[in-house]
Amino acid sequence: MPPEPADPATGGDATTGEDAGDPAGGDAGDGKEADDGSADGTATADTTAQLSEAEAELAAQRELRERIERRKAEKEGPVQAGARLSGKAADLLAAVRAVESGGKPPASVFTEPEPAPRRSAPEPVRQPQAMPSAAPAPVASEAVDTVRAVLVEGGAPDALAAQVAAVLGEGADTQLREDPWQLLRVAGVRPEQADGFARALLGAECGPDDERRGRAVTVWLLEQAALAGHTALEAQALHAALAQRSVPDPDAAVQSALAEGDALVFQDALDEPGAPPAPVPSADEGEGEEGEAERPVRVLIGLERYALAEESLADGLARVVNSPPKEDGSAVDWESAATGSAAELIRAVAGHGLVLHTGGEASRAEPAALAAAARPLGLRVCAATHTPDGRRRFAALLATAEGARSATAPDEPHDGRAGTPGGEPHEAVTTVAGLLSGAEGPGRDTDGLLRTDLLIVLDAPQLDVESAAMLAESLPDGARLVLSGDPGVLWSAGPGRVFADLLAARACPQVASRTPDPGPVGELVSGIGIGELNQVAAPGKEVVIVPVRDAGEAVHRTVQLLADSVPRAIGIPAEQTQVITPGHGGAAGTRALNTALKERLNPGPGRFGGFDPGDRIAYSPASGRTVPGHVVKADADGLHLECAGAPVVVPKERVEQTVRHGWALTAHQAVGARWPAAVVVLPGDAAQALTRPWIYTAFGRAEQHLSVVHGVDQALPRAVAEVTAKPRTTRLPALLRAQVPATG
Repeated sequence: MPPEPADPATGGDATTGEDAGDPAGGDAGDGKEADDGSADGTATADTTAQLSEAEAELAAQRELRERIERRKAEKEGPVQAGARLSGKAADLLAAVRAVESGGKPPASVFTEPEPAPRRSAPEPVRQPQAMPSAAPAPVASEAVDTVRAVLVEGGAPDALAAQVAAVLGEGADTQLREDPWQLLRVAGVRPEQADGFARALLGAECGPDDERRGRAVTVWLLEQAALAGHTALEAQALHAALAQRSVPDPDAAVQSALAEGDALVFQDALDEPGAPPAPVPSADEGEGEEGEAERPVRVLIGLERYALAEESLADGLARVVNSPPKEDGSAVDWESAATGSAAELIRAVAGHGLVLHTGGEASRAEPAALAAAARPLGLRVCAATHTPDGRRRFAALLATAEGARSATAPDEPHDGRAGTPGGEPHEAVTTVAGLLSGAEGPGRDTDGLLRTDLLIVLDAPQLDVESAAMLAESLPDGARLVLSGDPGVLWSAGPGRVFADLLAARACPQVASRTPDPGPVGELVSGIGIGELNQVAAPGKEVVIVPVRDAGEAVHRTVQLLADSVPRAIGIPAEQTQVITPGHGGAAGTRALNTALKERLNPGPGRFGGFDPGDRIAYSPASGRTVPGHVVKADADGLHLECAGAPVVVPKERVEQTVRHGWALTAHQAVGARWPAAVVVLPGDAAQALTRPWIYTAFGRAEQHLSVVHGVDQALPRAVAEVTAKPRTTRLPALLRAQVPATG
């Protein structure tokens, strides 16, 4: 890579050379920087606190989840929770052994009953309010004390007492004594740590062949797979992972987990590439049909929550695809509205319930034009983004689109509800979390369904299966759904790859935008998306490469860029420049960079958990969500923040789990947001973590200026050209094939 200027003030045209325990065989990073988007960035995050916080923030989600579970309970599931194996579950377990031994599973396992009819849910409480900072559910101090005593007896840290009591619930101390491996249900505890705890409590009774251990390790492996993005694991991969964890009989461990309802087993038919889907046999067809018996299959094991979500998502999307969309306005009206770059998208939405739209940042103007065109036709339109910053940017695009349409068609109604460019967005544009919680958006009808006829979801690659399922379940019959996003960015922090699975399934129209992202940064990022790291002309120093020799120099040059070079040479202040680095740890991770940046930009004693007024922060209200903000003050109530213009108060005991300094973020924390300038730090020890989606996402966070602190030599071009996204195991494609025919 040719040397490049280290300072935007002195550099000329920028030239860029082509620049982390997954049980399924990949790595848990999957572009997730080993943090899953959480505040502490590791698998040791406080899952209990995150769950209770999410429940408090998304009360409507709980009601929808209960609705989904009731619905699925009426179907003949593979395993009934808490029951011993019988019926179809027994057949599927037999299929596991048959497949692994090279045999053929019985054809009868493919038959399934018709789903139960849809049932309504009560309207959730909708109270627009400031972004909450929910605290974990209170646990009685007596319960915590009894758990602490057991932990101390077993040699485990007593600091885990509150988490254990919250996770295990009533009688947590008794549960731990009876089954010490229940400690694995607490986030951050590893099998070897649980083994030591069990040996201290059980003594000679403790052994690697203990059924309780096998069951707990099975569930732990499935949870680790979910952190890596999988919704299930293939049976063979799970058995291999159990063997690596010294479980002597993996098959017995899996059967125990299935029998206790801790996991579910599935058998998905795999159709040969290019072949039409094989029909599901009818009741009067023999089970020994040769063609049916020879169908390739895969046996999967998964946790119930993700299985329910993925099945519900497939059902909801099939309903959207197969239901005729609500007709407001004639075909002539739709055709007359189909103008400009959004014409193809508008025509597709006119006649279909589900449409996929792909493109970069500039292509977001097309869904905005669609929304502006649909309103005069009488449709209730709602758009949802991944982040508050995305909401602000899309609201500005919608206001511009409505203004342009009003100028060309002055007789059309225009209420200006989207706000004005740069102004406060109206409730017609929401975040996904706000829409599901009811804190934003159009609200719900008496059946608990969203009051919308057209839902446009931006940043669709960030949808995990649970959020996507709740959105699909919330749509009324006849509503249209448009999923729009850039397929090149990192996938969701939560399990699943919903947008990619839908694109691969080809179950609905797909519209690819032809609108390129502008400028040198847009040109550079577009090339990365197709595996090319090109030299780009940057006469205004829009792209600058800063070569460094080691991590220490990388930190030094990053501080220099943020505090001096970019403001002086480019005119973008430090508060509008975001540093992005591959991980939290290491000599040039977010922790080291934030320490150095705080010392330079906002030094202070950090009396409240290391924070001072004026500090830039990253607040994680729930797993997989990060909202940038800054510290306002600290008092007895907690740490007062301002995030996306909303006040947040984080109690003192929650600060460590949910708040970190935010001058430097990981790419997963930054996805869905953009800044006028970005400084991407690539220290030498990050070479193995680089992938094309990570680089594409990180570089694409810059609107006007991108500085790359480059210390990975040829690892950068190699990653762009060769290292694609880690595969994720999901069931959505197979579930969709059974309900929605491919469009070709």
